[in-house]
Amino acid sequence: MRLGLQIPNLTWPNGPAGLGADLAAVARTADRVGFDYLALMDHFFQIQTVGPPEAEMLEAYTTLGFLAAHTERATLLTLITGVHHRPPGLLAKIVTTLDVLSGGRAMLGIGAGWNEEESKGLGFPFPPIAERFELLEETLRYVLQMWSDDDGTFHGRHIHAERLLNSPQPLSRPHPPIMIGGGGEKKTLRLVARYAQACNLFNTPELERKLAVLREHCEREGRDYAEITKTVYQFMDIGENGEKTGQLLDELRRLHDLGFDVAIGAVPQLPRLDVLERIGTDVIPVVRQF
Repeated sequence: MRLGLQIPNLTWPNGPAGLGADLAAVARTADRVGFDYLALMDHFFQIQTVGPPEAEMLEAYTTLGFLAAHTERATLLTLITGVHHRPPGLLAKIVTTLDVLSGGRAMLGIGAGWNEEESKGLGFPFPPIAERFELLEETLRYVLQMWSDDDGTFHGRHIHAERLLNSPQPLSRPHPPIMIGGGGEKKTLRLVARYAQACNLFNTPELERKLAVLREHCEREGRDYAEITKTVYQFMDIGENGEKTGQLLDELRRLHDLGFDVAIGAVPQLPRLDVLERIGTDVIPVVRQF
């Protein structure tokens, strides 16, 4: 099993003036101690489960580009980009740029999106949920075409483009892997089976059923269920001094036994580097043996 670090909270003791140096140190340490994924939320206001909307929030892809320069091995992604945040051509170009400049370490994390407050606040479009799912499938088709040899036209219900030229193409082959976030059984998991290389689910009591539904969608799509990386959101909380390490390891083993390949989540003590170091010595070597 592999682990990923997500960084949702940027309200750190040194304030905005210290965020650059603090983020660089966190990314370098996480990369060095063995986290295989480094993820940011793609939000513009802080979300309610983390803090008030006025709390610090950086634009995700600009920040991932910054983190790429301070890391060498971790896969870089958002967990998860709302499909309505950026036009698909811009999104494909952004992820291509990240992939090229990071040496082939970009991943596209995408979903239907949900935070109406920030969209209305900043004047972003926020279509109804049914339309966002239509847009999600069109965007998946669009980016896959843009990352192929076909630079022709694209015409869908919501997206029309005359030439999907993308130069340079990503270094990742055949393209940057796509992760679709969310556990919707009728639409989201069907899209995973049809288009994605990875899914991301929240750690809820329904996990076993969600994986069974994904397997059923894969059978209907003629897709090998085993080739999809199953990731789960799990807090990486070992406590202030490592006292919760055993609990975390027990939960990670349970998730692995359910069928998950990767756990990604926040370390609540950030920006403390000693906690990352302890995870690197006491957790990561153990879970890699699962």
